[in-house]
Amino acid sequence: MAASGSKSSTGKFVPKSQIIWRGDIVSARGFINDLVDAYRKEEQGLLTVQPFSTISGIDAVIDGKADIAGSARAMNEEREVEQQLVFQPVALDAIVVVTHPRNPVSNISLAQLRQIYLGRIKNWQELGGTNAPINLYSIAAPLDGVEFSFRNLLYKRGEQRVAAPRLYLNTSKLEEAIAIDPNGLGLTTLSSAFANRGMKMLNVEGMTASTQSIADGSYPLFITLYVVQRADSPNRPAIDDFVRFLGSATALQAMRQHQLVPYAEAGDVYTRDSERLAFIDSAIVSVTPADVSAMPRKRQPRPIAAPRATLQERIAIAPGAESTEEARKNLGRAEKAKAAREAAADSDPNPL
Repeated sequence: MAASGSKSSTGKFVPKSQIIWRGDIVSARGFINDLVDAYRKEEQGLLTVQPFSTISGIDAVIDGKADIAGSARAMNEEREVEQQLVFQPVALDAIVVVTHPRNPVSNISLAQLRQIYLGRIKNWQELGGTNAPINLYSIAAPLDGVEFSFRNLLYKRGEQRVAAPRLYLNTSKLEEAIAIDPNGLGLTTLSSAFANRGMKMLNVEGMTASTQSIADGSYPLFITLYVVQRADSPNRPAIDDFVRFLGSATALQAMRQHQLVPYAEAGDVYTRDSERLAFIDSAIVSVTPADVSAMPRKRQPRPIAAPRATLQERIAIAPGAESTEEARKNLGRAEKAKAAREAAADSDPNPL
């Protein structure tokens, strides 16, 4: 157990450690908000929560303005500044397609979704609904978590441009718009939508989003929620304490209450992910020839460097252990060696 906090001479609580968490609305609602009081009581630490969006959290960690970011997407491999960060999986959630409760449509296919976001399906009648325009809502920031993950699944590119004229700062604002628009359509997550009577979740390919369909991999649009940190953060001990706390019974219960599947309880769902991705690919084969020519080629995922992969594994298992600190030092040495090689190459007057 971590050492207790203390009280000042005036009786005011003085926390043992302080953590600034900034990130997506999904993680904040899903478990972080619930942990503020518990972290203070059980760990004697102060947790400051700044929910807004995935990209705001990641950039805050990069700039040293936050200790941990909440992210509803994995690392963006095209963005070099993110490669210095450690993305640690915490829970599984589901991307859900939402509309107004009065909308008669109850199911949507992946092919239809793909065409809607390309601007090729524009009327609810094409989905078996009424003759009314589809008012498509999206998030303004192209690197935000839920939409980035969704576009990566359907287009193989998280930064795929879509034909969504109604843009909002985050999923919270998008949900507010859907709740007052009978013709609205947008994306959020199961953890955000399951208790919101102002929205209706559509089945996808006949599958209902639930903790069961996430855990067994049958719901195709599940995603991972991450906590993101800098390996070289000056607030390392406090970050390790908080990461350790995320594996506590209190934290896991908070996740379950919000329909999240704790990553430690996800079983082998990701070892079978190739099956899910193959299903998604086969479900969107009805795309037009123009779609096919415009689709980016599939890229092999960039392998994670061995020192960074080792550190991520050690943080997940034992964030405060000596072996984790050694893995952190190994990563630091590898990064310095890489920088030295690049500097030498840049200064070589006679490159091969």
